[in-house]
Amino acid sequence: MSKRPILVLQMQRMGDLILSFPLFLWLERAYPGHPIWVVAEEKFFRPLMPVSPRVTYFPWEGVGVLRQNRYELVVNLSIREQAANLAGELHAESKLGAVASPGGTTHILGNWQLYRASVVENNRHNLFHWADLNALDCIPLSTLAATKWPQPRTLHKDSNRIGLFLGASEEAKRPSVRFWADLCAELLGRGLRPVLFGGPLEQGMGQEVACLCRGPVLDMSGKLNLGELIAVGQSLQLFITPDTGPMHLAAWSGLKVLNLSMGNVNPWETGPYQNGHYVLRSTMSCALGCWSCTRDKLYCHSPFTPSRIAVAAKRMIIDDRAGLQKMNMPGLRMSLSARNANGLYGLQQLSGSKAQSGDMLGLFWQQYFGLIFGLWDAVGAERVWDEFAVQKPLLAAKMRTHLPHLGKAFSKGLARSAPLDDSFWNSCPLVLRQFTGFIHLFLQNNDYNRQSWIRVLSYYEQLAAIFSRS
Repeated sequence: MSKRPILVLQMQRMGDLILSFPLFLWLERAYPGHPIWVVAEEKFFRPLMPVSPRVTYFPWEGVGVLRQNRYELVVNLSIREQAANLAGELHAESKLGAVASPGGTTHILGNWQLYRASVVENNRHNLFHWADLNALDCIPLSTLAATKWPQPRTLHKDSNRIGLFLGASEEAKRPSVRFWADLCAELLGRGLRPVLFGGPLEQGMGQEVACLCRGPVLDMSGKLNLGELIAVGQSLQLFITPDTGPMHLAAWSGLKVLNLSMGNVNPWETGPYQNGHYVLRSTMSCALGCWSCTRDKLYCHSPFTPSRIAVAAKRMIIDDRAGLQKMNMPGLRMSLSARNANGLYGLQQLSGSKAQSGDMLGLFWQQYFGLIFGLWDAVGAERVWDEFAVQKPLLAAKMRTHLPHLGKAFSKGLARSAPLDDSFWNSCPLVLRQFTGFIHLFLQNNDYNRQSWIRVLSYYEQLAAIFSRS
């Protein structure tokens, strides 16, 4: 007797689809014998099929046939309304993500899917990677932690080709043409050969970079499809790229990546997921987690100078970790993608400023949400809070001082089973927004019913118990 399929709806961009590849692998292990079906944009999945896990893809135009089946599990990773409607129509033993009811109301199913929705424009202190959040509602943490990702390859020492991917989905997320041209010159001066890559939209950009550089630069921008990019990537020592779909493709295929994480991205969420890749990020406070820039210019771009990047690249291709750790790059922090003590994605700092208060808060909230959602016990959250309270006593005191205000409001909400005013949520201090942002969405998602208020008070009591330790 054949087993029911598992259906994943992933209607986002190429990078999001590639970050779903680990979930496909884990689903195959967690549900042996169940076919894995994926609905995605054909323009993205078609060229990725040679490197994709073994799943069956369906374009949106072919979803009519999907309504004829019953499913073991439906996971909706898409933010599109039609995906939520489809998830609501299908018959399944369980569902996760946004699911629309027959009456048109949409609810988000799964603690971690709801948490991810709560960090939209509220991701300053989020340290959970999208690839992990895709899976945590349906895959045991032990499976994620036990997964061994291969280290990126290092080619023969005589190889000197460095790939530069020029584009990104938004201008704020990529360096300027001038930067790329100057970086090419810096690389050439160190005996390295830059090769320019990009999609059709970057073809003119590649020509401009090559012209400005005035050196022997190979311009392949707009000339390769994704399959050809993977093949050519086998001859590169390093791939320098902003946060973009081809970055995730390079990391997935084993090509060593240097991610220039600039603009409104958060490398904790969308950095290269496999182990052993490099991430450079501004140390500016607003760069901790940025959804959109509201400043008059992109100040976080300034510390990224071509000479610094070229020196770092030279050391990366020979795996000179000691040399990288000694690099002095004011305004930048260099990290290495790795796994933390819990087996989730982490960034291991190699150089740059020491941990800031925002970093410690991010680690605390990661431990706290793992606690309330049952991933681990309270020990980690208590340890991080104790350290934070010692190193940042004023911020810790501010958080404690606001706690009774939260408790009083939540108790009132329980008595009335009604929403709190927007003024209440807007008045919550930034250091607590990771918590209050989730609580606000949790209550909305459960229509402010009594059971949701009781759960909120339980979450509050767990937080208060940790805060009361010091």
